[in-house]
Amino acid sequence: MTAMNDYRLLGGSGLRVSPLALGTMTFGSEQFGSDEADSRAVLDRYLESGGNFIDTADVYSSGRSEELLGKFLGESGLRDSVVLATKFSQGDRSADPNRSGNGRKNLIASLDASLRRLGTDYIDLYWVHIWDTVTPVEEVMSTFDALVRAGIVRAFGFSNVPSWYAAKAQVTARWRGWEPVAALQMEYSLANRYIETEYVGAALDLGIGLIPWGPLASGFLSGKYRREGDYVTGTGRLEDETQRMIASMTGGFGDRHWAALAAAEAVAAEIGRPIAQVALNWVTRRSAIASTIIGARNTDQLEQNLAALEFELTDEQMARLDEASDAVTEKLHLMWRPEIQRQFMTPDYTVAKEPATYRPRTAA
Repeated sequence: MTAMNDYRLLGGSGLRVSPLALGTMTFGSEQFGSDEADSRAVLDRYLESGGNFIDTADVYSSGRSEELLGKFLGESGLRDSVVLATKFSQGDRSADPNRSGNGRKNLIASLDASLRRLGTDYIDLYWVHIWDTVTPVEEVMSTFDALVRAGIVRAFGFSNVPSWYAAKAQVTARWRGWEPVAALQMEYSLANRYIETEYVGAALDLGIGLIPWGPLASGFLSGKYRREGDYVTGTGRLEDETQRMIASMTGGFGDRHWAALAAAEAVAAEIGRPIAQVALNWVTRRSAIASTIIGARNTDQLEQNLAALEFELTDEQMARLDEASDAVTEKLHLMWRPEIQRQFMTPDYTVAKEPATYRPRTAA
């Protein structure tokens, strides 16, 4: 069983982070969000639980999330006690082409703005929020390296990027002697396991910590929605247009999603826990996961999420969840599955990169 003060290193960096990170996209948000009082209460309770990893972005609530965090941490005097992460990429939404994307000009302008809103002179973990498809990786990595050397950024990572891009960034850093990538933030849940085909292996091999976002698939894995064609009906975040768009990008919610939900519901009934806690517990036990981002509109929701660490699923229950929610695998990736490898490569013996006990699934 894991506790919030069971800290682990973030990838190849020396940053110690708690197993659940507090995502603050809800802070200051008018819809499905938290006002100032609720936001402060959520942050206070998270810190009281032993959590120390706080994740925000310059675009969350149009900068209001960063402003509230800066205010709360400044008033409490706890800024230096937390690992504070924020993101850039979408810029100031102006017509200026250099105020969006991953380029150096926008990176530095966005960082300066975030520092002002957060009321701090450094960021512990600075994320590329979304890959812009055009900026050379060398420009991004050299800029990050300079910022780390200057002490303005302690570590950096990539969110929502292709696996080949993350690998190229890490190899480039090692080749040039630059600061390496510490973490990858990608969507990951029982309903969306696509990162297992390449990202998990890349993270383990390259010394990068994986930080899942959306471990409850925008509330789908809470069990409060019902099926309506290839989508859902119910009250919650999935009513929001942006969340509907994100879900649509992965094809909506089809048979495999509902099968995963049914399996989680069955396990939840067996152990007397909410479905959401089962789904969150499953994510925290997967390979390469350094910390998992949770969100909460109020302290009641936060307590429910924190309670996901209070129990352990059995190997048999984990296996049932794995089977019901098996990742969608492209034809090429099928060639790398163990059963195919045995058929074509090792029909009479097995070959493992390392002993199973060396880096078990439950490891950080």
